[in-house]
Amino acid sequence: MLEVFGEEIWTVEGPTVTGAAGFQYPTRMVIIRLSHGELVVWSPIALTRDLREVVERLGIVRHLVPPNSLHHVFLGEWQSAFPDAVVYAPPGLPEKRPDIRFDVDFGEQPIAAWAGEIEHAVIRGNRITTEVALFHRGSRTAVFGDLIQHLPRGWFRGWRAVVARLDLMTADAPAVPRKFRAAFRDRRVARDAISPVLAWPTDKVIIAHGQPVTANGQAFLHQTFQWLLR
Repeated sequence: MLEVFGEEIWTVEGPTVTGAAGFQYPTRMVIIRLSHGELVVWSPIALTRDLREVVERLGIVRHLVPPNSLHHVFLGEWQSAFPDAVVYAPPGLPEKRPDIRFDVDFGEQPIAAWAGEIEHAVIRGNRITTEVALFHRGSRTAVFGDLIQHLPRGWFRGWRAVVARLDLMTADAPAVPRKFRAAFRDRRVARDAISPVLAWPTDKVIIAHGQPVTANGQAFLHQTFQWLLR
């Protein structure tokens, strides 16, 4: 269930969820333990009793982090289970989920509760969603929700398989899907937004929909966003 990914960082595979037009996606949650023992739960997946027991053995759940306005299906049940946890709001999600209490809006300033351990970047200017990417310094790991995807060939069937192939969701290597590329209204704004991400000393990259990159992460990110930098 819980897999060690690096120093004080774990991943958990979740159930498949159905998105727009019936496209189904695998889910992946990331847990980061801060130096004082508090847990950051990124992109919460379905909360089962077994999962809760495993997570609580790691530490105290204090931070619930949806990466964008698309990853929110299970957020409410985590807030109900851990009412004292701070819930962070990527742009656009509070309007979409008025039933959830959001405590902190993601902006350009560092988050004081994890300063020096986790950095974030708000990647603005996209019409589909505004992604908030994280960087965990202890494991030198960057974490992305939907902006980078890599699903295996055969994951989708029929016309969805054709769309996924054309969209680069099932390309030979992880990529920014073409729909997200086209949804950036202003390339200059997009380049400014991704600039701090490319400067992170990244070794590894976790993506919600695809296998992680386990080496040469900074070079991987530069290659993945080469279309934007040209």
